Amino acid sequence: MTNTRPQMKLGLSIASAGYHYSAWRLPGVSALSGMDINHHMRGAAIAERGKMDFVFMADWASVMNVTDTRIARDKEHAQVKLDPVLACAAVAAVTTHVGLVPTASTTYNHPYNFARRMASIDHISRGRMGWNMVTSTNIDEAMNFGLDGPIGSDIRHSRAAEFVDVLRGLWDSWDDDAFIRDKASGQYFDREKFHWLDHAGEHFKVRGPLDTARPPQGWLPIITAGASSNAQDLAARAADICYGGQPSFEMARRYYASVKGRLGRFGRTEADLLMMPGIMCYVGETQREAQAKFDAIQDVMNIEVGIGQLILNHFPDLSGYPLDEPVPELMMRTDNLGSARLAGREPEMTIALMDRAREEKLTLRQLFDVAMCGFWSLGVIGTPKSIADMMERWFHEGAADGFMVQPPYMPGAAEDFVDLVIPELQRRGLYRREYEATTLRGHLGIGRPAGRYQGAVA
Repeated sequence: MTNTRPQMKLGLSIASAGYHYSAWRLPGVSALSGMDINHHMRGAAIAERGKMDFVFMADWASVMNVTDTRIARDKEHAQVKLDPVLACAAVAAVTTHVGLVPTASTTYNHPYNFARRMASIDHISRGRMGWNMVTSTNIDEAMNFGLDGPIGSDIRHSRAAEFVDVLRGLWDSWDDDAFIRDKASGQYFDREKFHWLDHAGEHFKVRGPLDTARPPQGWLPIITAGASSNAQDLAARAADICYGGQPSFEMARRYYASVKGRLGRFGRTEADLLMMPGIMCYVGETQREAQAKFDAIQDVMNIEVGIGQLILNHFPDLSGYPLDEPVPELMMRTDNLGSARLAGREPEMTIALMDRAREEKLTLRQLFDVAMCGFWSLGVIGTPKSIADMMERWFHEGAADGFMVQPPYMPGAAEDFVDLVIPELQRRGLYRREYEATTLRGHLGIGRPAGRYQGAVA
């Protein structure tokens, strides 16, 4: 195919031992993973070597599903982790180009403190900070903040929209040239170039100004995700990147069109929002080698973990069924499909997995293979060429502007992607060979916004 558009964007998710639930059990994978800052530093170094746009750190402020003993969380690695915002500050000190994107919730943070922390790390990193904005649907997280359950979608997304408005207003507290710092005259800043926000809205009352100079990027790039109508509207209104979780080309293309189709309502164009679906790769020089890598991690998977993940995705409890016989005909628990969205899994994806189990007469063991390969986003087992072929198709045919790489295990799978797949993408002209910029906005090709008050009097 001929490349007729800007090159694709690539992020690398590095917060834990990997996206496979049993990744921590593999040789060569640190069981400390998300609790070890050296893990984050190494992941960022791998991404920077591959000239990737940013590293991404998923997060939620709880241990999940602690009351449901059917969910074998005690056999997983991602339940404890460093605060990703703090981890980014440390990683900034040992990297020079790669962007840094932690996750933080608009539901359980206040915009003033958050604006201050994020602006500070944007200064520390010289303009490489971004933000994965989430609104939090996890019941365990809600209970950690004094609630009995997640706040309703309309309120969460209304709060998030206002949160972003306040955040950006605070980042514009100071004009870019506000600080004179003239030792001779004793004048440190120009009073006419700082601004009171004086925000009083439905969810927040914030005077300002921020006690941190305007971030190097002006406003930090925002990533968000979610398939609900509210989530898609929020992405179209406020985000620079939308992180998708669709496991097939057709689902991804529908999602791409749906989110991009909303941009006009908010005075934006298709070029203003990058769509980056997740991709979980097992890469080998040959198909056999790639399959062997997948088989090796499946071999160390606890069956209880697989059963629990299917329960979380609204399957019946399959723990009493034989592993190597076809999964019996089982109806979806349609009464729980509403809560599937609250769990971050779309019913469409769950139903598609069950349909596949029926049509292909999968055994329970084979169903685990599909589920643990990354059925809720794109899971692929292949060679650099076959993976690049797929990515190129998605990129050129309206399903993706880039990809969020979700290594099944760290650091090996990340190194495989950087050392094997990225050179193939570069050979095709689909990805950069060198960094052209030093800021995250520069990598993403999105301009730096001017301060809203430039030229105005405070």
